Amino acid sequence: MKIGIRGWLWFVILILVFLLQTAPVLAAIAQPDRTPLTLELLQARLRSPIPSEGTRILDLRRLTIDLRPENATFRDQFYSLVQEQLQRPGLPLGLDLSYSRIEGDLVISKLGLRAPLYGDALSPIFTTAEKAQLQRDRRRLSRLSTLSQSLLLTPKENLQVSPAQISVFRGPVKLAQTRISGFADFSNTFFLNRLEAQGAQFPSGADWSQVRFSLPVSFASGSFGREAQFRNSIFFSKAEFSQVQFRGEVNFQSSEFWATANFNRSLFYQPANFTRVQWQGNIDFAQTRWREQTLFNKDKFSQSLFLTDATFDKAALFREVQFSRPVNLRGASILDRADFSYSNFSKDAYLNVPGLRFDSDKAKILGDPGQIGRVLSVPTLQSNENLLRELVRNFRRLEQISDANQIDYTTQMLRSRQLRQRLIGTNLNTATRQKLLHIGFRQNQTEALIARRTQQPFRNLSELLSVTEVDLATYISVRDRVIAVEPLPPVLNALNRLAIGFNWLSLSLLLLLSRDGTSFWLIFGVGLVTVAYFSVLFWFVDRWRRRYPKPILPTWEEFLSVMSLATVLNLSGLAAIFRNADRPWMTLGCWAIVTLPIPFLLLILLLRQGRYHAQMDASYFVEEGTLRQLRILIGRLPIIPREPLFRDRYLPILWEHHWNWLNYFDFSFNNFLRFGFNDIRLRDQNIPGLVTTIVWYQWSLGTLYIALLLWTLSRTIPGLNLLIYFK
Repeated sequence: MKIGIRGWLWFVILILVFLLQTAPVLAAIAQPDRTPLTLELLQARLRSPIPSEGTRILDLRRLTIDLRPENATFRDQFYSLVQEQLQRPGLPLGLDLSYSRIEGDLVISKLGLRAPLYGDALSPIFTTAEKAQLQRDRRRLSRLSTLSQSLLLTPKENLQVSPAQISVFRGPVKLAQTRISGFADFSNTFFLNRLEAQGAQFPSGADWSQVRFSLPVSFASGSFGREAQFRNSIFFSKAEFSQVQFRGEVNFQSSEFWATANFNRSLFYQPANFTRVQWQGNIDFAQTRWREQTLFNKDKFSQSLFLTDATFDKAALFREVQFSRPVNLRGASILDRADFSYSNFSKDAYLNVPGLRFDSDKAKILGDPGQIGRVLSVPTLQSNENLLRELVRNFRRLEQISDANQIDYTTQMLRSRQLRQRLIGTNLNTATRQKLLHIGFRQNQTEALIARRTQQPFRNLSELLSVTEVDLATYISVRDRVIAVEPLPPVLNALNRLAIGFNWLSLSLLLLLSRDGTSFWLIFGVGLVTVAYFSVLFWFVDRWRRRYPKPILPTWEEFLSVMSLATVLNLSGLAAIFRNADRPWMTLGCWAIVTLPIPFLLLILLLRQGRYHAQMDASYFVEEGTLRQLRILIGRLPIIPREPLFRDRYLPILWEHHWNWLNYFDFSFNNFLRFGFNDIRLRDQNIPGLVTTIVWYQWSLGTLYIALLLWTLSRTIPGLNLLIYFK
């Protein structure tokens, strides 16, 4: 059935009439009617407290309370009558101002019970538990006073000393959806019971300085129109500030949070001061927005700090902060700068930055050179390649080369892990049903995966979560053992795995032996150990010839000298390795695989076959006798030329001299590093081929080592590094 234009017109008119009729009702629901508070109504409400959760509460809800100066008579009576009721002995009496509107300023100290902060005199109105809470805070203040005196500070000089008395509220205080049009002064108050201020509005600002909250407090969904002062306040239990709008300046300087603090999805329009704050529990600043400068200087975080998806439009300063647990910056946006200079990170603390965005022209991350790069953590390479490049570029602009190299090392570590997973991981697009079950998928999940890949192959692991049967727990348990790549024919798949294996092995060697060219002292330590090892090997091959019939063996004095110098070199190299390698034992294992098997095999073959050649009584090593000087022999080969004129210049090293054993170390340095005092080489006549093979093997390793050493130097010397990357 078709509806004409007239029908549509009547339909629109009916909708408008309905909205006009229901609008007042909806408005009344959204904003309940408030009754003006008169003296008679106040006295009636005070005479009949309402029961609530085991206590009694003065019901001042949904009222309009006029405390402006022009209504001074009522204001004074209001403070006097309410305070009189709250100070009565017996069961604590609470105060409920929910959904009320307070015109003018509110001074909460005029309603509470005045209690001394020092001395032993406490009002008998307090229970034992309440006295214990007051004493806890008094002991803290007494220690601060003693510290001030020890530092020769007078009370006027010590600006943070609390006054001698404090206003105490024994019962619960409720300010849900309360609006205080004037300035709200809650300073110097101790709330022994809970404070509920969800949705409270302070358009003219509020002062909560030196306030103590003994039980959980909630300002969720509240609004501070001007300044919000929480200086020197103490939150003994959970503090809830989620979805709060701070339109004025915020000041939590020197406050203490003894339990969890939640600022989730709050909005800070003006500068926020959180300096010298002590956070004992977890702190949640997830999805917060900071439009002006934020100060966390000299804070102490005992537990985790969550800044997930937070946005910093201006500078965020974390200078001289103590971090004991991780800081989560996943998905955060830094549009100006984040400064972690002079901060202290414990062994368990780091900055978790996957998905971090700081792509504006002036965005940067600052920190102590050599430290900040080590505390930045990225768990996976996927989706973080651009972030890692930006981090490297950030530190290169700041000329913090060590931090840039550390980020690059982290990138290559993640790439090595990714290659390893592609090499040994199970491909979701080709795995059999039994293999999927063995990995950890359930039967119904396996069937769903097979059906899904039949329709469309998996392109990445995140698509696993698109399968209804696969839950998050299963995904987390199997994600490190599976991969999602396009299926290839068997031959191409084998070649592809071979290429991946070669890349992974090469990258692993670079990471273990030089931290991907970012640690000169690590590669230098590897070089020292290698030189010492081959020096002893050459000395043994050359000096241990035979025992019968006429022994050709080194003396005990020579043996002790060689072993002493080799030990010194080895210890120096090992110290450099263990100080600079992330996995020193893996580095030594890699070094052993490269240097030990082949020379040991050649040495065993040499000893088994024996040596029966001419010139058995002369050394295999000869030195160029025309010069004795420090030389750099980059293009030198380990065997002397065959030209007779050159042979005449090379003489065998002398065995009978006490310092002869130094020549083997000199040759090892020459052959491996192309650096030494004399041009010592291997003779080209009457020498076993196995000995020549050992020498050439070290020479080949030395060529690769020099290339790696020069590459490492190019990345660690600041001037040369900047020339390479900013040419």
